Order: sequence, then structure tokens, then C-alpha cells
Amino acid sequence: MATKAEAKARKLATPKVTLVATGSEVSVALAAMDKLAQDGIAVKVVSMPSWEVFEAQDEEYKAVVLPADAAVFSVEAGVTLGWERYTHDHKHCVGIDHFGASAPGSVVLEKFGMTAAHVVEVVEANVKTLKYNKVKAE
Repeated sequence: MATKAEAKARKLATPKVTLVATGSEVSVALAAMDKLAQDGIAVKVVSMPSWEVFEAQDEEYKAVVLPADAAVFSVEAGVTLGWERYTHDHKHCVGIDHFGASAPGSVVLEKFGMTAAHVVEVVEANVKTLKYNKVKAE
């Protein structure tokens, strides 16, 4: 079962962007973070393997993991449905919303944009109009 340790993050300064990823996509998010840092965009990467475990945490913890002053982008090698609860904008969701491709996994992932380069493109395309996370107290 996932614990609060799942939220450990690498940081650069005060993050302007939070990349939330699951499983193997964390390595894609970390590579994107490094490239964005070179462009002067401070990023935090969060591993969120379970929405349910995250939602069960107290509001203070959730606000630390997804701070209100950082835009949230999701990186998921699956459908993006549901990630808007954290990103607040479908344009901030990097994922694969279709099926039926047949090729080696690495080829399919690259073809459908599951690369650090594509995550960087998405963040940089939206950085001027960022919608910041609004963690609401229940």
C-alpha cells in the first residue's frame, strides 16, 4: 500500500509547475523536469500511484504535495480521464486517449508523445496561461 513517502519530490527553487506521474512515467517526468530547469522553469515531480490513497490524506498534506501556487500537469501512459481533478485543464494532461496501436512499446510511447520532450512542449506551450492548483478545504 502506498504511503506518504509516495509524495517525495525533487525540487528546483520554488516550483512553478508540478508534474504528477504514475509508475514508469515518473522517469519521463523527471527527465522533463531536468530539461525545463535548463529553460528556467522550476518544476517539482510527484509520484502518485493511487488517487484513492492521495484523497484519503488530510488537506494540509495534499496542499504540500500539490501547492496552490504551482500549475499541475499529469503524465500518464493511459487515458487522461480524471486527471482534470488535479490539473484543472485538459491541456495540462499528457496521456494516450486512444487505443489500437501495435508496435514495440517504446515505439508506441514515442509515437503517442509519452516522452520528456513532449511533456516539455506541453508545459512550455501552456506556461504563459497557467491555471494554478486550487486545493479546496472540504
